[in-house]
Amino acid sequence: MSAKQEIRSSSAPNPVGTYSQAIRVGNTVYLSGQVSIDPKSGQVVLESFEAQAEQVFNNLRAVAEASGATLDHIVKLTIFIKDFKHFPTVNQTMEKYFKKPFPARSTIGVSSLPLGVDIEVEAIIHL
Repeated sequence: MSAKQEIRSSSAPNPVGTYSQAIRVGNTVYLSGQVSIDPKSGQVVLESFEAQAEQVFNNLRAVAEASGATLDHIVKLTIFIKDFKHFPTVNQTMEKYFKKPFPARSTIGVSSLPLGVDIEVEAIIHL
């Protein structure tokens, strides 16, 4: 079994708990859930759902790049949203960040998320 290696990016928010931004084991990288924290200011982006989603995918991209990958290496996304009325915006935002073939994806409706955000996304990368 390969040893796990912590992945860190200064271009993504620092963890706010007892977790790593990502962990690599062999050719697989597990990215922790990202919320809409702007890593430059440390402030949570809350203006609109679209702004939150864009910040989340920018944060995922930063962590992916720190692992030596790109968003194109993501094979699975798990998306948590507080309101499915935003589901079309999730798809529109993903089209800005991903090209076909899109990653496999699950979208789960939840009653709350950390820091009052409306979306959180975690990912799995295969290198």
